Amino acid sequence: MAGSWRDRRFPARSPSSFRFRPSSLFYLILVLLAIFTVVLFLSQRQISAVDRDPLPHTAHFQASEEQLWGSSLGYGYRPCVKPTSRYSVPQDLGRYIIVRSNGGLNQMRTGISDMVAVARLMNATLVIPQLDKRSFWQDSSTFEDIFDEAYFIESLKGDVQVVRGLPKELESVPRARKHFTSWSGAGYYEEMARLFKDYKVIHVPKSDSRLANNDLPLDIQKLRCRTLYQALRFASPIETLGKKLVARLRSKGRYIALHLRYEKDMLSFTGCTYGLTNQEAEELKAMRENTNHWKLKDINSMEQRYGGLCPLTPKEVGIFLKALGYPKSTWIYLAAGEIYGGDTYIADLRSQFPNLVTKEMLVQKKELEKFTKHASQAAALDYIISVESDVFVPSYIGNMARAVEGHRRFLGHRKTINPDRKGLVELFDLIEKGEMEDGPQLSSLVSQMHKYRQGTPRKRYGSLPGSKGRARLRTEESFYENPLPECICLSKKH
Repeated sequence: MAGSWRDRRFPARSPSSFRFRPSSLFYLILVLLAIFTVVLFLSQRQISAVDRDPLPHTAHFQASEEQLWGSSLGYGYRPCVKPTSRYSVPQDLGRYIIVRSNGGLNQMRTGISDMVAVARLMNATLVIPQLDKRSFWQDSSTFEDIFDEAYFIESLKGDVQVVRGLPKELESVPRARKHFTSWSGAGYYEEMARLFKDYKVIHVPKSDSRLANNDLPLDIQKLRCRTLYQALRFASPIETLGKKLVARLRSKGRYIALHLRYEKDMLSFTGCTYGLTNQEAEELKAMRENTNHWKLKDINSMEQRYGGLCPLTPKEVGIFLKALGYPKSTWIYLAAGEIYGGDTYIADLRSQFPNLVTKEMLVQKKELEKFTKHASQAAALDYIISVESDVFVPSYIGNMARAVEGHRRFLGHRKTINPDRKGLVELFDLIEKGEMEDGPQLSSLVSQMHKYRQGTPRKRYGSLPGSKGRARLRTEESFYENPLPECICLSKKH
């Protein structure tokens, strides 16, 4: 057999053919020294270049229309919430669950959706939930003030029996008061159904986070989506005005809905005081210390900021949107409560995007009168406008940001840009130190940083690595933030 290529190219030589010469060693040392000198010189040049320009520089950056506004085609994904063939009509077993929903609008909405699913798991009739009137929002609205009650009952007829109140004969009977464990699965509720052996009525004081995000029966997950995205339709006055405001915004062109979480309670709760005066920082600290159910009192504001745990300031939002390529003429709808510091801080954002509007600026005074003293109803208007926007941008991840993102994913993965707050803070600091300018280089970096943070289809994230026990369940991505794969399919809409 012929030898290999190596055998032919370098024929074998006997050991006696190799002879060592002193001059060979000398020349070898000279060659090695020369190579070392060249490598050292090139390395020093490279280090020097990095010192002068530590971040990659792009001379020109211009975002395309597709990059700015995205596609409305939904990537081929569609809602799929139809029950499976194994799903049966609920039975009336004469047992009832009454619920007091807690929190703001979106916390109550997801909590109600959870309790509909819980009622199904426990084969019980659900009484229309009572809404939270004692929280920070101090809203006296009833269920029918915010939601279309008749539509809610009718929509769920094939899933869970829903009634407006207990039968008269059960109004005064003893009730089991039960704080259901958070993030519980189907087995837990099947076990809890034993309470109905001794009681006809179970009273649930809190509705939020009653169900696990994952590992629930497929039909229960689909029921949660049917409840949240279909049955929980807003009351007619809210729906009507919400659609009017969307139409008025659309008449101006495409728009961004910005959920700016720069409200007093949020800044106090997170301990974020960057950019505020000493007096404002002390006011927020006092509020946190005087709020009993906020367990964490001493918070290092700078650690929070560098950890990406603070809402972006209005000024930072302006820099961020500009860096992404949105022109100064872009219309931005401000979906938020009262901004801390008012015009003092909003002015920083408005100077970069003058077409910044709120619902108060889009309506006639009489149109908004009935909503002004009802925070949850006003929040419902913000919710409608945010879901229907061309682009949604939350400055911080909270209940509304998660709910809106999940709804937009459900409706076809509409563009939702989640700022990388931790990464952005590093860039903002470079600008503040004068080590980077607000220009093409920043735009290139910010755009690259957010290439995969725009609401494109992906499966829901599980728990964080290293998390253990039941605590790991809290680290999972919320089902309502991303209901894929259970409620979103790569198939025809059905």
